[in-house]
Amino acid sequence: MSIPADTVSLHDYERHFTARVDAATRAYIAGTGADGITRQANRDAYDRMRLMPRALRDLSQASAATTLFGQAMPYPVLIAPMAFHRLVHRDGERATAQAAGLTGTWMTVSTQSSVTLEEVAAAAGGPLWFQIYTQPRFEDTLTLVRRAEAAGYRALVLTVDAPVSGLRNIEQRAGFRLPDGIAPVNLAGLTPDNFTPSHPGSPVFQGMLHAAATWDTVRWLCAETRLPVLLKGIMNPDDVDPAIAAGAAGIIVSNHGGRTLDTLPAVAEVLPLVAARAAGRLPILADGGIRRGTDILKALALGADAVLVGQPVLHALAVGGMAGVAHMLTILQTELEVAMALSGRARLADIDRSVIFDPPRW
Repeated sequence: MSIPADTVSLHDYERHFTARVDAATRAYIAGTGADGITRQANRDAYDRMRLMPRALRDLSQASAATTLFGQAMPYPVLIAPMAFHRLVHRDGERATAQAAGLTGTWMTVSTQSSVTLEEVAAAAGGPLWFQIYTQPRFEDTLTLVRRAEAAGYRALVLTVDAPVSGLRNIEQRAGFRLPDGIAPVNLAGLTPDNFTPSHPGSPVFQGMLHAAATWDTVRWLCAETRLPVLLKGIMNPDDVDPAIAAGAAGIIVSNHGGRTLDTLPAVAEVLPLVAARAAGRLPILADGGIRRGTDILKALALGADAVLVGQPVLHALAVGGMAGVAHMLTILQTELEVAMALSGRARLADIDRSVIFDPPRW
């Protein structure tokens, strides 16, 4: 697979992805909850912000490096958990992990990956986190945790904002179904949820939520593992203190890329509120809408310690395979360094709210 010569930004990868991938798969990957208002809000929030540069700063020792959970990161960027990479490339998550390793990017592997978590670990050249969807039986959730620990994963990411799937009308209209040979292979052998509604109508409150995670689940998970547990999907600052009390080691501010509950606020809108409530007690990461290095700069200015990038990874994987993902991540890293240099911020520690232009109100 060759990368088209005009591919110089993440938007270009999305454009080529849209032209190359079949309509049903495109609807699954790019589909949003309901009317797509939240997904658009994620982008609009970053686009509305203006940057305020400082001139003539000393940039001779500039670096975008940071540390997270005591480990050095070349850039404050991670790959977000996404299911079924093999939908767009035969090597799936293996190729993504190889690209992550080449670019010094940490990768979060989904419970619903289309390659086993052990195979991804064998292909990876850098740190991996494992994203957990709790299973109907605690024993099965614990099986996934132990496998991740044994395979060398560095952290667990518990998704907390999707006790049910969002209403993805675009995906429904396209009639998406997983192709033969692609499945959530990490769940093989675990007890499926055989819930069936007892009467016609909406099934949601007929028992579908019987295994939904609670704060007790978070406390249990944190007590069962030596790995740091991050909660992905926190949007309300009122959930910060319960997260800390339950043992969470980090929070990922995320609205699931607009794929669950529609009309939620943008990640960038609530990020400073969550970061303020956390007050440095644990790392705060941001996930949703990142498409430019300037977006990363803005997220860091709003209180994030790092960001996660999701759909652009699948766009690049579909267009250029492993090389495409590595190229896309390199573009993002370069854009961040350019944004830091042109705004006069030599280190991540120099990035604060003053990077965001706050116009006077007369």
